[in-house]
Formats: sequence, structure tokens, C-alpha cells
Amino acid sequence: MLSRLGIALVLPPPTSRKTVELGVRHAPEFACFPLKLNLGNFLEARELGADTILMAGGIGPCRFGYYAEVQREILADLHVPMEMVVLEPPAGDWGAFKAGVRSLIGGRSWWDVLKAIRFAWYKARAIDAVEAEVLYLRPRLFEPQRVEELCREALGRLDASGSRQELDHAVGEFRRTTRGLPRRSGALLRVGLVGEIFTVLEPYANYDIERHLGLLGVEVTRGIFLSEWINEHLFGGLLRVHGLEHVEELAAPYLNAFVGGHGRETVAATVHFARQHYDGVVQVAPFTCMPEIVAHSVLPAVARDQEIPTLSFYLDEQSGIAGIVTRLEAFVDLMTARRSRRGKQEAAGRKRL
Repeated sequence: MLSRLGIALVLPPPTSRKTVELGVRHAPEFACFPLKLNLGNFLEARELGADTILMAGGIGPCRFGYYAEVQREILADLHVPMEMVVLEPPAGDWGAFKAGVRSLIGGRSWWDVLKAIRFAWYKARAIDAVEAEVLYLRPRLFEPQRVEELCREALGRLDASGSRQELDHAVGEFRRTTRGLPRRSGALLRVGLVGEIFTVLEPYANYDIERHLGLLGVEVTRGIFLSEWINEHLFGGLLRVHGLEHVEELAAPYLNAFVGGHGRETVAATVHFARQHYDGVVQVAPFTCMPEIVAHSVLPAVARDQEIPTLSFYLDEQSGIAGIVTRLEAFVDLMTARRSRRGKQEAAGRKRL
């Protein structure tokens, strides 16, 4: 979107151990993991010549709304001369939002802005389509690494695409290539992945949980994709995008108030996955994430009433991959045994009939 508007863009390197070390060194100890990762991203971008940070604001009982102010003070203390432009969510004050956008786009027309947003939206949709296909195929393939290689190639083509036609061609080519890959037969376990959006979408933040589950033979479905978030928060849900609907209704028996972040969506998505007969739900969140802690407190009741097992991970720089994989393996064993037991019960029921 920014590139379309002619704004010079500096992308920091993919999040790595160096990113974590930079963020942890300078952030408050009990700050959310995403705040630390973002701070490391900013400092790495500075090394590449960036002088301005574009940051989202936030509302409600979630500390995300404080991120920009805390990070601004940290950068000032470090004598890092970076300007921070914060786009607060409109929340009825469209004047302030438009003023923030205007400070970015200068004299460019609003029509140019709309065209840039539209193309960015198409690109986000294309990326989500490729990643959803990988989640579906990884547990089904004899060589899951092959689909990961094809995914990286497809994402490279999407990154270089300059039109909607090129995006569609890149997605179509990826699907045609993966269609012929040898697959396993048989039913697979299905798990819904829910929780705080950054931790769900950023592989480094969730220690690549999607990949570990896929290699264990489990199909993973995300509770939220980036394009769905854009549609919900920027487009007001106007576009016909398949996503989690009736959130308040699904969550109401267990959590009937807005608790910030995606706490209510976590509960609603868990109910949704249970009704879709998934085998389990995995919740991921940063350590000390308040909205997800509230959601976690009611998940036992959801699991009992909806008859679906849940597993929660609270992650930060101290988390260990070995422990995460061990817990995932145990959860897969539990779901496998549960499905086998249900299959025997259903077979016995049909036999009695």
C-alpha cells in the first residue's frame, strides 16, 4: 500500500533471534512479547536506514494501545532519532484518523489512497489463500517440505506482483503445482488455532506451532487471517469475506463483554470449531496478555459444554521449543485416543440399532 503511494519503504529483516535480543534488552521485562519483537524490528529497520515508524494505535482494555507511546520513550532514551507516526483507530473520530493519513500521503489524492488500499487488500487475500492451502496440504503430503518450498516461491511472486491479474496468476500457479504432489489417504485430526492475532499470524512469535502440528499429521485452521482482520476493522465487515461470524452470539453464554484484543473472538472461535466437529483447539497468546487470560478462564467451561479439548500456550522469549513440541505431541495423542473412543461408541450404537 505504501509503495503504491510512492512512500519509500524500509522492510526490517524477518524476525529472528537477533530481533528478540534487541527487543528484550531495551523493553520492560513484563511487556508483551509482540512489543519486544516490534521494538527489535524498529531497531533493525533503523540499521537499514529507516527514519520513520508507522504504528497502529489501539482502544479498549488491551495494552496494545500503549505500545507506540512506550516504544517512543524507549527510542528517545536510546537516542535513536526515529519519528513515530501513530494511526489510531477511528472510533467515531474520523477527523483525527484522516489527519494522520494525510500526514503520510502529503498531497496525494484520496482516490490514490483508495486504489492503494484496494490493491494491498487483494495482495493480503492472495497471501492468505496460499498460506491456507499450505495448512491443508502439509499433513497430507509424503514430502511436506516440498509444499513449503513452493509456498516460499509463490510468496516471492506475490511480492513482485503489480496487478490483480498477476496476483491471481501466482495463486493459480501455486495451486496447479501442488495439485500433483503425492498425498496420504485417510482422515486427519483437525485443530483450530485461536488467540491473540499477532501471535497467531507471526510464526516466530508462536514458535512455528502450525508447522509442528502439520508435521504431526494434524490439519490446522486459523481462527483469523490478516485479510479478515482488515475487512473487520478497516472496511467495517462490508466485503463478502468468509470469516468468523456472529462472534457476540457464539461467545455470549461464556463471555458477553468486550475484554480487549481478541479475547471474545477466542471464545467464539472455540465454540465454532467445536460445532464444526474439530478434534481440538490450541490457544496462543503472549505471556501476561490480559484479554487472552480472560478468555482462558472460561475455556474449561467451553471445553466441557462443547465437548472439545483445548490447549493453551503463553509465549515469550523464555519459551522452549522442546517443551512446546512435547505438549503438542501429548495433545495429539489425547485427540487420537478421543477420536478412537468415539468411533467405537458410534459403531456400538449402530450395532445395537
